Amino acid sequence: MRSLRTLLALTCITMAGAGSTLADDWPQFRGRNRDGISTDTNLLRKWPEGGPKVLWTTEVAEGYSAAAIHDGKVFFNDYNRGAKAWLVRCLNLSDGKELWRYSDKKRIRPNHGITRTVPAVDGKYVFSLDPKCVFHCLDAGTGEEVWRKKLVREFHATIPAWYAGQCPLIEEDRVIIATGGDALLVAFEKATGNVIWQTPNPDGMTMSHASVVPTEIGGVKQYLYTTLKGCLGIDASDGKLLWHFPWKFNVAVPTSPLPLGDGRIFLTSCYEAETVMIRVTHEGGKFTATKVFSLPDHEWNSETHTPIVHDGHMFGVGKKKRGLFTCLDFDGKQVWTSQGHSSFGLGSYILADGMFYSLEGKTGMLRLIEANSTEYRELASAQVLDGHDVWAPLALADGRLVVRDLTKMVCLQVGQEAEVSTGK
Repeated sequence: MRSLRTLLALTCITMAGAGSTLADDWPQFRGRNRDGISTDTNLLRKWPEGGPKVLWTTEVAEGYSAAAIHDGKVFFNDYNRGAKAWLVRCLNLSDGKELWRYSDKKRIRPNHGITRTVPAVDGKYVFSLDPKCVFHCLDAGTGEEVWRKKLVREFHATIPAWYAGQCPLIEEDRVIIATGGDALLVAFEKATGNVIWQTPNPDGMTMSHASVVPTEIGGVKQYLYTTLKGCLGIDASDGKLLWHFPWKFNVAVPTSPLPLGDGRIFLTSCYEAETVMIRVTHEGGKFTATKVFSLPDHEWNSETHTPIVHDGHMFGVGKKKRGLFTCLDFDGKQVWTSQGHSSFGLGSYILADGMFYSLEGKTGMLRLIEANSTEYRELASAQVLDGHDVWAPLALADGRLVVRDLTKMVCLQVGQEAEVSTGK
């Protein structure tokens, strides 16, 4: 007689095949809940000599596109320079075997890298925004194209400097992308690509490198998006613009809005831009966004990655003295930094099982940091990549951590091996 655990596992597998997302999957940029936090448990707090076991390695084209992980499969964007073709690749999580690749002829010259975006996967479809703003929907099982949208032609979008860096947001029946041009945001029906709604863009705001983030304020679900002209709140039900907080960012906005609860949103960026905390209130049917405080860039800002909220604090790599891992309270005060311990440059980080995995952006050193708001406490470290512009986001699922640099992607065993199931 099958055990309850077996039956539950079979139920999860069946649901995954129907297009659902398993609890410990990493199906899109910054994970299932778009917060940089994995629900994986039973992860190693100490690593063997030489670092976590390397399960597989694959060569990749120059860039920063990271993995999305769903139901034992790894999906990422790539480029074949010889064939001049944009790629979306699907690998087996357990051994790195390539299951399929989608190829689209497209000449893309390196512009400080080629790939930047992370696909979004729901088990049935894969959504990928290529460097020149063509939005692809693929069959997750075969890699065949289902539909595409040429955002420059169809919405008069402008390709951002250094190519597109935005990552699509998947919801139950739709996928959300910020196009700029004719619309601020567009909600597409997953199966058909039909437009469910689009947000007017009378001020002609252009697409930024930031990605859309869902949240709820005043009992209303909305999407947050940051452009060079500030942050916007869009009604998730109909695409109506609910509020706009004007703020000047310089050159580019790679980080996404960070909701903290109670209407508070933390906005930070690079190129000498000030960081700002805003509060959005809902009274009399109207939303209003006001500044709570701001931090000049010489105090703290994040240049590449969006901070993570944990235990009533914000954790991230700051630009001051470039690369200090920092714990901030919700008033913007620094509680601790990694000064005197480690510098992370523009490296990325995620949170799982009470620990931060953080990459040094110049060296490829991976550090395991205890997630606490008292002090910087390092648990382990290992040289996992060769270094040089190790800026791509991390991805973690089923006890496996997927990392990359400019030339290769590596899968590491960071969970208890006995607890890790085999991907299919």
